[in-house]
Amino acid sequence: MQKINSLVHALPAAWGRRAIIGAPFLMLILLFSLPFMVVMKISVSETEGIRYLDLARWNDGMLTLSIKFSNYIFLVTDSLYAATYWSSVKYAALNTICCLLIGYPFAYFMARSRASLRPALVMLVSLPFWTSYLLRVYAWRGLLDDAGLINNFLIWLGVIDAPIKMMHTGFSMTVGMVYTYLPFMILPLYGNLVKMDLRLLEAAKDLGATPWQTFWLITVPLSKNGIIAGAMLVFIPSVGEYVIPELLGGPSTLMIGRVLWDEFFSNNDWAMAASVAVSMVVLILIPLVIFNKYQTNSGVAARTE
Repeated sequence: MQKINSLVHALPAAWGRRAIIGAPFLMLILLFSLPFMVVMKISVSETEGIRYLDLARWNDGMLTLSIKFSNYIFLVTDSLYAATYWSSVKYAALNTICCLLIGYPFAYFMARSRASLRPALVMLVSLPFWTSYLLRVYAWRGLLDDAGLINNFLIWLGVIDAPIKMMHTGFSMTVGMVYTYLPFMILPLYGNLVKMDLRLLEAAKDLGATPWQTFWLITVPLSKNGIIAGAMLVFIPSVGEYVIPELLGGPSTLMIGRVLWDEFFSNNDWAMAASVAVSMVVLILIPLVIFNKYQTNSGVAARTE
């Protein structure tokens, strides 16, 4: 009887755990996996007019499987797409490095500030999210334009005689991306640094380590999970960024998001656009797989120790 009662009491807890774990998986299937399968089907489907044919067709007792790989072959062989993918990865990596160099000192300062001051600092970092993303990016046009605020101020000071070309360059796009994605680097780093055991730093100091040695040998290794999480949060959306290259970038800063837009809405080539989208998702999944493998190995090593 006691076993039956324990089983009855255990059932709600078991179903509760499954519901909590299953809900995100269900949302992932409905909101990502199914739409992604539709896009993948379009990318390998043959067309008949404006209609996409089924991949598997049954005709006269014979099942025919027809998969079209020409779009993917064209992506690999065409230099424009290769250059665009490389440009996207390059600017995303540059944005990630700049956000790390700027965000780490700021997150360190937040984590080492007074406990009563930390909520205000977190609010200040999150404050840009309270305004429209599009407006924040567009405001940089007024700052970096040839007749913008920065050039006018420098001319007024007498530092320069003619406006500096900043808009529609790699510089303007990098500034816009760093400004936009910097909070995504600061917040994970802060969450990791604020939980660090300060007794380890005191022990290193007692053993004769300099502040610089303590930082590199203790603080940075212990904050590697925050660094990796922040880097993923910055790098992954930066690869597919469209708004910032469109508003602040120029012809030399063509990224895959802009190519995707052109294929969908300018060329009306949905099969080619779907192939670009699938390739971009695969490109983004690579760092995610590396991160997941690293997290798994770190967890196994921690349990072993």
